[in-house]
Amino acid sequence: MLEILVLCVAGFATGALNAVAGGGTFISFPALVWLGVPPIMANATATLTAIPGYAGSAWAFRKDISAEGALSLPVMLGLAALGGLIGALLLTVTSEEAFVGLVPWLLLIATVIFAAGPKLLSLLRGKGFGPVSSVAVLLSVSIYGGYFNGGLGIMLLAVFGLMGFMNLHGMNGLKNLMSTMISIVSALALAMAGLIAWKSALVLALATTAGGYFGASYARKITNMKLLRAGIVAVGLIMTLLFFLK
Repeated sequence: MLEILVLCVAGFATGALNAVAGGGTFISFPALVWLGVPPIMANATATLTAIPGYAGSAWAFRKDISAEGALSLPVMLGLAALGGLIGALLLTVTSEEAFVGLVPWLLLIATVIFAAGPKLLSLLRGKGFGPVSSVAVLLSVSIYGGYFNGGLGIMLLAVFGLMGFMNLHGMNGLKNLMSTMISIVSALALAMAGLIAWKSALVLALATTAGGYFGASYARKITNMKLLRAGIVAVGLIMTLLFFLK
């Protein structure tokens, strides 16, 4: 019962945070590890259970999604699929010990980028990378997302800024669409490798979907987004510290 309760609370919080501001993986991944799921399997399971929230958010922004910059939408989605597959394959050949050593650094990078997100976007927007540079940065972030899902959304937004995107609603919609693609391909590969904790995944996915619906419904009512982001950053830093000390 305690495990189900933890998964329900963590999943609901994850879905709500992802719908409102992102950063939900800072909750779901550590919760799975705390429940005794091996870190690589916890990472794979958190990636799988994030898909319903990503897909729902992408559908909500479906009318805003369009390609800007040097790459077409099919090319960007193809890069997302390729990167998700490469990242998942890299994860399957990473030893548990090596991944445990990487986790706090990955959490720290994701937290710092999440904290710097608004400033980063304002600095990068409109620069307009060319095709080669756009492919390089988009594929790199997609590989990261296939390997470790934490902080993927803000990294994609930063890449879109580098590519010259200007429409924030379109950026958010495409971010969720590409996150869906990356996570589906990655989760399928990881599932075939036997790295999904299915019992935990079922409960977490249902709770994440419920949290995502709640978050999407009340997102517009939140007036102090800076305070919310600060809270998410604090959670990320605490989780990072705990993994460094573990």
